[in-house]
Amino acid sequence: QVQLVESGGGLVQAGGSLRLSCAASGRTFSSYTMGWFRQAPGKEREFVAAINWNGDSTSYADSVKGRFTISRDNAKNTVYLQMNSLKPEDTAVYYCAEDQDHSGIYYDSRKSNAYDYWGQGTQVTVSS
Repeated sequence: QVQLVESGGGLVQAGGSLRLSCAASGRTFSSYTMGWFRQAPGKEREFVAAINWNGDSTSYADSVKGRFTISRDNAKNTVYLQMNSLKPEDTAVYYCAEDQDHSGIYYDSRKSNAYDYWGQGTQVTVSS
């Protein structure tokens, strides 16, 4: 059974930074694509970023490109999301997810239904 636990969310002013972490249980974490998604109140869950099994391939939503960076440390079974230059529209619950069918990035890595396991989410609030 895979368990994903996010942390690092909080309240930050516009222009500030946060780093989210997602700790994964399971011996095969290093084999799979990991993703970050977010959901704002009243909106659908949306793709933020994804990373392949060894971290040398990434994908970002246009809305966060150049501001957010996804990375992973397979020795620690952890994936990170460094968020800089935060904007009020980044306010959402952020979720990490694991795709156990793939090790690389592909088109469907941007779709929530490509992922098999999800964390409980961590709230990020950006004040203006």
